[in-house]
Amino acid sequence: MEAKTLRELRAAMMSGQFALAYYVHGDDEYRKDELMRSLTNAVVDAPTRDFNLDMFRGSDVSPEHVESLLHTPPMMATRRAVIVRDTGALKKDARATLERYLERPSPDSVLVLVALAGTKEEKAFAGLAVSVAVERLSGEALAAWMVRHAHDVHGVTLAPVVQAALLQAVGPDTVQLAAELDKLVSYVQGEPLTVEAVAAVVGTRHEASISHLLDAVAARDLPAALGVIEAVLAQPKVNAVTVIMALAVQALALSWGVYARERGVPAYRMHGEYFTLLKDTGAFPMRAWGDATKAWARYLPRWDRISADAALRALRLADQGAKDTRLASDEQLLSTLVCSMCVPHGPVAAAR
Repeated sequence: MEAKTLRELRAAMMSGQFALAYYVHGDDEYRKDELMRSLTNAVVDAPTRDFNLDMFRGSDVSPEHVESLLHTPPMMATRRAVIVRDTGALKKDARATLERYLERPSPDSVLVLVALAGTKEEKAFAGLAVSVAVERLSGEALAAWMVRHAHDVHGVTLAPVVQAALLQAVGPDTVQLAAELDKLVSYVQGEPLTVEAVAAVVGTRHEASISHLLDAVAARDLPAALGVIEAVLAQPKVNAVTVIMALAVQALALSWGVYARERGVPAYRMHGEYFTLLKDTGAFPMRAWGDATKAWARYLPRWDRISADAALRALRLADQGAKDTRLASDEQLLSTLVCSMCVPHGPVAAAR
């Protein structure tokens, strides 16, 4: 069932009667993005949006900038909106400025603070603003969301058997469910959605999935990685090329994380930084965003610049090899690749 405060916020969007500040948090990133789009459209009229809407990330703003934005009056409208995404990345002085503002908010502005999935609820913001939790759905609530999303976004009907097949293949992550529904609708080209179409487009979930392989490589656990390659390749629509693409996205993310770490980004912020990276780039990690970002942040300490560069070189060679079927089977190619990626190099090797 939908949380009371979330229902109340939807009611406010219908009536136009908003609180002066909201704190939106929880682990369902897709539905949070949906909510933020709807809220923005409801608070600020489209003709004046350029003047009365400010959006920024917590890490990109100074206290002076926050102060200025929060006290700017609306232009040609009755109210304006200020959206702060990734509140976990706020610097101490900017956070203090927001907390002071929340004690006496402007009557003609709506401030929305948005926390990334996987971050702890910030009690100061939750206590001073209307706290709206957008948690992952399950059971009947998830089923209802899938039916509504299929109808509202694509204009299609999602039969219970198709819904069950999608959940079995994809799992409950709404980001990935939405992505697979997009592909599924494109695949059927106006025909009804069927279980057969799900099997053709998405495949079915096996115990040894591509996520297991990606986790093993990120952890640089060579025995575990080698142990799942055969099962991963046995999945529908999976071959060496698709696995190399998934590993390449992960390797680029880990390399980006290594450089971010060198720039001084602390470990506790990496999960949120990775979520923002996926949103900004649109990269598809071949699994749920939450699973990918948690794995990358968790295993980043096992990677350094030399190891990350070596992994990218190995992926380039594997990509070339995958285009020449005379060189090796898919299993041999991937086995060679994960060996190259999991064997320690540079400072990481010295630390082991």
